[in-house]
Amino acid sequence: MSFTVAIVGRPNVGKSTLFNRIIGKRVSIVDDKPGVTRDRIYGQIEWNGKKLTVVDTGGVEPASRDIILNQMKRQVDFAIDTADVIVFLVDGKEGLTSADEDVASILRKSGKPVLLVVNKVDNFRNVPENYEFYRLGFDDIIFISASHGLAVGDLLDRLTDYIKDMPEEPEDEDIIKVAVVGKPNVGKSSLVNAILGEERVIVSDIPGTTRDAIDTFFEVDGKKMVFIDTAGMRRKSKVKEDVEFYSNVRALGAIERSDVVLMVLDATQDISEQDKRIAGIAHEAGKAIIVVVNKWDLIEKDEHTMNQFREKIKTEFAFMQYAPTLFISAKTGQRVHRIIELINFVMDQYTFRVKTPLLNDLVREATAIVEPPSIKGKKLKIYYAVQTGIKPPTFVFFINDLKLFHFSYARFLENKLRETFGLEGTPVVIKGKEKGEKNR
Repeated sequence: MSFTVAIVGRPNVGKSTLFNRIIGKRVSIVDDKPGVTRDRIYGQIEWNGKKLTVVDTGGVEPASRDIILNQMKRQVDFAIDTADVIVFLVDGKEGLTSADEDVASILRKSGKPVLLVVNKVDNFRNVPENYEFYRLGFDDIIFISASHGLAVGDLLDRLTDYIKDMPEEPEDEDIIKVAVVGKPNVGKSSLVNAILGEERVIVSDIPGTTRDAIDTFFEVDGKKMVFIDTAGMRRKSKVKEDVEFYSNVRALGAIERSDVVLMVLDATQDISEQDKRIAGIAHEAGKAIIVVVNKWDLIEKDEHTMNQFREKIKTEFAFMQYAPTLFISAKTGQRVHRIIELINFVMDQYTFRVKTPLLNDLVREATAIVEPPSIKGKKLKIYYAVQTGIKPPTFVFFINDLKLFHFSYARFLENKLRETFGLEGTPVVIKGKEKGEKNR
């Protein structure tokens, strides 16, 4: 389970510098999600055994010439709404400002844990001069220099101290967790309601951790499922960029908790960059994925319409050709009954295991069909392969030289695995590991 830490504060206090220091310089980075390096919005690390999703709210910029307070208000709203812990960053060089006091006033009422971080303290002998920040009313204060990396490790230690006391979600291997994600207004909640109505199940709604989502638990045909509906996001602003930002971060939290992702598209709209970004998050997170095209009842169709839309999806989502596509209407119920069946199917693929002898028979067959590549006369040798994990299926190939294990040949092996075992709806992880000739 990943906990969310939001960095908030007025402009120019060093939010992005701190974010980059934590995400870009730490040795235990877990992952960077698609769009992170371009937008510098969020990233993940692991610290003291805890996974942290760190969010730089400085990524939210007003499209109009709003006053600074409005910009800060949106950042603080986001932090209160989504984060488990809030890092309130202030400028130790400039000193306490009225804008800092405005942010502090809102945070004190939030009920969320707040760690006050005084940045730009390059000389820790000057710390006593920053006692004025205690006037903001927070007991926990730490002094750092993000640009020089001073005390940033202490800051992360302090954050994990907060988090270790927070309850984690109980693990239940029998429950299939399904995240329903997509842009606002594509029909995510309508889809969940349609599924539940179709299956005529007993439903209980409970708050989903701290992420303002509703987790809907139910059981059908003896299988337990929980839908994580991200449509509960409150619209913070009419500014388009803000809406996309909050939607992406909301999707990130839901995807991290899930096994299967329903990527919901609106059939009446073109596939957007935001659609591709959210789908990319699910793909990079290694989740099973189903593309659900909603509002299909609103499309004028001929015998080619569905195939044309399917080809468009393959083109726009080229990185996840494995994901099946289902065309539905949450409003009319068209094909909604097939969603549960498809979730169960991709979950079986997501947890697929193959016995080692059968896997190596496939490897011998594949290398006979297409010879392994060679560079400067040295040929790739694959000694044997083993499956090392599921969710998603992960395979390690023991080879003579990693430099020879080219991406294109790894993709060929993945395709052979899919041809033989199916593996529809799930990513497949292929890794190479060197094994010397003497160990053959």
